[in-house]
Amino acid sequence: MNEHHKTFIAFVKLGTFLREFCNSQQNEDEWSVKLNQAIELSKHKNGWFTRENVMFALENWGELLTENNLHAWLSKYSLSENRPKTVALILAGNIPLVGFHDFLCVLLTGNKVLAKLSSNDEVLIKFITAYLTFIDPIFKDLIVFEKAQLKEFDAVIATGSNNTSRYFEHYFGKGPHIIRKNRSSVAVINGEESPETLKELGEDIFRYFGLGCRSVSKIFVPRNYDFDLFFRSIFEFNSIVEQNKYANNYDYNKAVYLMSEFKILDNGFLILKEDEGYTSPIASLFYEFYDEPEELKNRLIADKEQLQCVVSQGFMEDEVAFGQTQKPSLTDYADNIDTVDFLLRT
Repeated sequence: MNEHHKTFIAFVKLGTFLREFCNSQQNEDEWSVKLNQAIELSKHKNGWFTRENVMFALENWGELLTENNLHAWLSKYSLSENRPKTVALILAGNIPLVGFHDFLCVLLTGNKVLAKLSSNDEVLIKFITAYLTFIDPIFKDLIVFEKAQLKEFDAVIATGSNNTSRYFEHYFGKGPHIIRKNRSSVAVINGEESPETLKELGEDIFRYFGLGCRSVSKIFVPRNYDFDLFFRSIFEFNSIVEQNKYANNYDYNKAVYLMSEFKILDNGFLILKEDEGYTSPIASLFYEFYDEPEELKNRLIADKEQLQCVVSQGFMEDEVAFGQTQKPSLTDYADNIDTVDFLLRT
């Protein structure tokens, strides 16, 4: 069995374990106990990582990591063309396992991982590494975590903000690299959505407390749109304000808006503010009216470098269905840059 096949099989087994863990009420075997401990520790280190959100991420990865899904994804590439290399990963930590797709891409293309983890999301990645190494000791030589300065690598994939991207460009720009900046996601409402559809939009807004680049942070609505149906449809998400960190942001941002005399709409757990920007603060959602759908479509196309997802219903190509932003497929690459293709060409 060659090295690539070993890594492939290991990730299939990881997927099986995650599905069984998420579907079982017992979870008393050794590795399930360790994963439960990792979930609790990750929550202790990062208050945004509630058990519900971590389980949501684990469940999604369990569904993706099947033999059929992995084969369908990788069969589009000529993996034999890869030149084995060490790839430095600088991972974000805003949502659980946010950097796992890069981790997966590097290893399944036959390369080694040299990772600098975010302190906000290091526990779960380290658990997965331990589990993969348990399945096959080959991973002991394929995955290295580095706390100090990254050295001796052949390519870099770095995820950060617009500010950190300048630092990344300075240090890593001369070699093969993918450097990601801030992106936002938006939804286009046409005014004919059912309450069920708007409820699905609530999932796009509130999952992970709106911290992900795939979280909808702005909606476009028709002129004179009545927000009552929207507020009624998302009301079941009201318990989110019971989370202390979210509640603190809600109170703070509401106070700032009121003191600044901004006109806002508020339902007790989400603040709507009319704003031309794309990225709203936590517990806030920007909105903007539109008159001509075609003009809005052209604007979103022109601003595509700022956007990760556009949620809509029959509005534009490459749109994401309501309620699906936090369930990306294996081919949904961050910033729309094909990571596997980059790794094979480097």
